[in-house]
Amino acid sequence: MNLKDSQYSKYALVREMMETAQVVRKFDPNRTLEIAEEIKSIGKLFLTGEGSSRIFPAKNAIRKALTWGLNLSVFTDGSRQSAQYDLSKFAVFCASNSGRTKEVVLLAKKLAAMGNKKRFALSANQDTLLEKECKQTFVLNCGWEQAVAATKSVIEQALFYESILWHIRGVDKTADCSKLAVLVEEAMTMPISKEVIVLAAQAPTIYFAGYNDGVAEELTLKTNEITRKKSDFLEGTYAVHGIEEVMNKNDVVFVIDPIEEEIEKLQEVLVKGVGLNVIAIADRATPFTTIRVPSAGEMNPYVFLSAGWNLLVEIGLAIGINLDKPERARKVGNEFIG
Repeated sequence: MNLKDSQYSKYALVREMMETAQVVRKFDPNRTLEIAEEIKSIGKLFLTGEGSSRIFPAKNAIRKALTWGLNLSVFTDGSRQSAQYDLSKFAVFCASNSGRTKEVVLLAKKLAAMGNKKRFALSANQDTLLEKECKQTFVLNCGWEQAVAATKSVIEQALFYESILWHIRGVDKTADCSKLAVLVEEAMTMPISKEVIVLAAQAPTIYFAGYNDGVAEELTLKTNEITRKKSDFLEGTYAVHGIEEVMNKNDVVFVIDPIEEEIEKLQEVLVKGVGLNVIAIADRATPFTTIRVPSAGEMNPYVFLSAGWNLLVEIGLAIGINLDKPERARKVGNEFIG
């Protein structure tokens, strides 16, 4: 992507993606210092929301908490399913950029009715229906997005949740945010092989495989919204456990940060067995065609996601669609009226 080129800059989606680096650069981890202490004392954190407000922000936090061995239990599910749980002993974050998402607002209402005083909102808007139902609301600094597909808000939401974990862990990541901003921008502006773009643009289905940390799953959703193509998320080793039966040799599988121990099986089942193209997005060389991104260490998921956006924009442009105007998808998927 290149904002100096009108084929990119005319789209709000691209402009908002490119604003992400500045969002990261300006992110202040100290904003969550007090809430982190409160959550630490509770010991249980539930992160809910719908679509992009939950997938990467929540699952990235869960993977980090488990990897670091924090004395904090972090869970996530969609709001409707979450409403069936006993969340009385949890601190609950309800995320909705609009603050009007029906499922999220109704869950917050239920939590209020049952007397859970540890209910918080994360939104891109002020004075919303969701804010009225929560004890405290945190408003994102990235601002409201014009494009249907959420981008910069997803990164800020993820940083917000992860910064809570930083405080509980006792680490200062302020300097890392400045470095990450540079790497995110690099990942979004790096050239993508035309061969890869053509393969993906012509593929009947685009698959994303990788860790269950929200990156591959979020890119699956973004594939629908940005390229209008069919896509599927293959968590863990799902890619080699049955779905190969319905895969087409013209399909493409993008593997995010492939696990070394799984590479041989992916080659055997997908490359040799199905005959399709497997392409990696990684910060290292792999046996597959690889979209090589700069390494950000523990912050790599943000860079992988940014590179994926870059890829999807190029695919969308190659297909010749209007990136800003999906035919059916809406900015607020299910708005609360009342």
